[in-house]
Amino acid sequence: MSHQGRCTSVVVLAITLLMTLNSLSSVSARPTIHTVGDDSGWTFNVERWTRGKRFQAGDILAFNYDPSFHNVAIVGVHGYTSCTTASSNSRTYTSGNDRMILLRGWNYFICSIPDHCQEGMRIAVYAY
Repeated sequence: MSHQGRCTSVVVLAITLLMTLNSLSSVSARPTIHTVGDDSGWTFNVERWTRGKRFQAGDILAFNYDPSFHNVAIVGVHGYTSCTTASSNSRTYTSGNDRMILLRGWNYFICSIPDHCQEGMRIAVYAY
């Protein structure tokens, strides 16, 4: 009979360990919020901001800016390279405090105010 007590203890310990590991993995799966441009926010010459950073699908980009001067548009690669929002897939946001969830693969963002994209108000983000 003492054999059954040890077996039960081992099973309980194994279940507890699995539950702990499962809860730890769910904590690390939470999305990271990245503030675009860090303290400077979404502004001119921000296109190098992504260098050296790693992004995951589901992470959130926080775009903070003065909405009376800027906006943020989600565009495709053509919109990014040509600095246009001509595609029907483009969406423009104007709150000054926009949050975008990254999709797996390339994500492109520009300011669609004339000449702002050309002045470096654009980012290309690859999410793993």
